[in-house]
Amino acid sequence: MNSISPSAAQYTGGVMQDELVDSRRQQHMERQSSFALRPPQTPDASREATGEPDEVDKLKAKLMSAWNNVKYGWTVKSKTSFNKISPVTVLGHSYLLNSEDEVERFHLAFVSRVWLTYRKEFPQLEGSTLTTDCGWGCMLRSGQMLLAQGLLVHLMPRDWTWPDAQQLTDVDFEVFRPRSPARAVGVPILSFGSPRGSNTPERSLPSDNVPRRSQWTRPECARDRQAEPIHHRLVTWFGDQPPAPFGVHQLVEIGKSSGKKAGDWYGPSIVAHILRKAVATASVVHNLAVYVAQDCTVYKEDVVRLCDLSLSETPAERSSQAWKSVIILVPVRLGGEALNPSYVECVKNILKLECCIGIIGGKPKHSLFFIGFQDEQLLYLDPHYCQPVVDVTQDNFSLESFHCSSPKKMPFSRMDPSCTIGFYAKNKKDFESLCSTVSEALSSKEKYPIFTFVDGQGQDYGLECHSSNHSGSAAHILPSGKLGRSNNRRNSDEFVFL
Repeated sequence: MNSISPSAAQYTGGVMQDELVDSRRQQHMERQSSFALRPPQTPDASREATGEPDEVDKLKAKLMSAWNNVKYGWTVKSKTSFNKISPVTVLGHSYLLNSEDEVERFHLAFVSRVWLTYRKEFPQLEGSTLTTDCGWGCMLRSGQMLLAQGLLVHLMPRDWTWPDAQQLTDVDFEVFRPRSPARAVGVPILSFGSPRGSNTPERSLPSDNVPRRSQWTRPECARDRQAEPIHHRLVTWFGDQPPAPFGVHQLVEIGKSSGKKAGDWYGPSIVAHILRKAVATASVVHNLAVYVAQDCTVYKEDVVRLCDLSLSETPAERSSQAWKSVIILVPVRLGGEALNPSYVECVKNILKLECCIGIIGGKPKHSLFFIGFQDEQLLYLDPHYCQPVVDVTQDNFSLESFHCSSPKKMPFSRMDPSCTIGFYAKNKKDFESLCSTVSEALSSKEKYPIFTFVDGQGQDYGLECHSSNHSGSAAHILPSGKLGRSNNRRNSDEFVFL
């Protein structure tokens, strides 16, 4: 397992002690309640009995939180290994870790992604006694991270990085030199990710093997610092309070229209539609729409109708910008019970594109947010860590728990075939470019691509039927020679098998 900062590890230990105490208390209360059922109850006892289920539910929630801290807690200090021969790809950017500057750029790029994890002790979710999403909300958290990445691209300066990323000094990865290009196992070389200010002497290596540390600084640092108020405000939108437009409380509330409730498992397809509706109803984000593909197909005319404000009948919208930026979410299934290896290269090609904002998927019942890869391993952010709730209504609240310094990897072969891929286009020109570049990335020797872009409109199912974006229905319009896919869907996790 990968590691977190020492302070976070101490917190994990503290949580476990508290939860074990709660566990003992619950056992004691259960023994008492089992004996209390036998004698006749007094009025006071009846009132206590009336309140007992709520207390038991709260204790069960705490026990579940404790269990998930044991199951997913990062308490063992270890490091993820990267080799210096193959490039690391992170959302359209490539880093060859053979110099200090490149490692530093990779570190900044990774840490700057917004990391959203399980939280505990937030206000009770409506209709339940839950005050934590630990153990069931990982797909919602992955969806939040995907949306947060789209909002970063939408609102922040190009190639923005978090100016305070350097404060996360526990950089938990090492760079390796493979013994041969064809062999993944490597021998360790100098770790460029060592904390700044360390007094540990560096082993001297020949200059032709390891470049000397340079005093590299980002010229955009001042620009990025000026954008920090936007960064803070963006994170507040994902706060764990009911008013937050993209917080767990709001996402769970939206999911109720699809028969979901707090504590249920959410698949990547239904989360895509929840995010679409959340953005559509939010007043904090302007000039942005979310389109969800249907039947593994992006219908271009549907996107145009959603984004081209000149088609609107509202004068106020006509006077604003002519085109809305758009986040395109494509739910797909890349195989049957397991990932079809034929599509690994396509997934790599997608993650190489600058318009890609990530993939929500993971392993069965274990959601992850994929943001890149190296060789045959995916790079991801893991929501499976339970942290205390942060009051984002306070001025200058700490952002440290919303960013992660521990890159984690897993083999493509362990990737669940059910996932949702995200893209972002700022304007009409970018959307047209996106259609072209993504189509090229999807080209392979396989008979069927992962998904397609076609002209025309798709049929609207609405959120309740897990489809897309407009009212009314229209016939599918496919290019000649292409066959339409079936529109029948039984549930949110069913896709066209490729």
